[in-house]
Amino acid sequence: MQYNVKIDAFEGPLDLLLHLINRLEIDIYDIPVSEITEQYLLYIHAMKELQLDVASEYLVMAATLLAIKSKMLLPKYEEEILDEDLELEYEDDPRDELVERLIEYRKYKEAAQDLKTLEEQRSLIYTKAPSDLSDLTTVRQETKDLNVSLYDMLGAFQKLLRRKKLQKPLPTKITKQEIPIQTRMNEIIIELKNIKGRKNFFDLFPYPDRGHIVVTFLAILELMKRKEINVEQEQNFADIFVSACEGVN
Repeated sequence: MQYNVKIDAFEGPLDLLLHLINRLEIDIYDIPVSEITEQYLLYIHAMKELQLDVASEYLVMAATLLAIKSKMLLPKYEEEILDEDLELEYEDDPRDELVERLIEYRKYKEAAQDLKTLEEQRSLIYTKAPSDLSDLTTVRQETKDLNVSLYDMLGAFQKLLRRKKLQKPLPTKITKQEIPIQTRMNEIIIELKNIKGRKNFFDLFPYPDRGHIVVTFLAILELMKRKEINVEQEQNFADIFVSACEGVN
């Protein structure tokens, strides 16, 4: 059974690179290509582990990063004597084109965020007819915005794979998926409601089986999409906690 998940937060490879730059607190004008390439490939690997379709543009960016990395490893000749006046000519930095694209993309992303904020402010002036609240049991409290992005969830999934020692290729065979996504979603909701509080993201994966891990992670993403669970992280690189939203049956 194939289960496809459409994730709106994935806006392209440049968006992923900006996320990594911000998360690692890297100077966008002086990108350590080796480190950023390694982190980028880890995210691509995590997407493949989840059997998500990796768009060709992500693979093209991976090839671009590897090409830049190889150029950075070549011997650097900072100056070259062109004539008797010892005029200097400096080699172009292979990162320049990528930096320009990132800066341009960041401008559009910030502009889009500003427009979204204006849209939200503008929407506040509209009114609606009174709602029938006689049956309060059908009213679900509005959940707060998640402070965890899908990129953060992928990062947590990478840590999970390392903890379960599943990074190395293992002999395996294709078998029929025994756990439906909906069944795992129901199990997670029941588990979170029983504890009546938050639970560490990693504690939702009690079994080392690869199939169970992937199904559980996809179930968490779907519950996030439906706003049936809250996912919180107090600061960068801190543990991620999951809790059930109020009013979820």
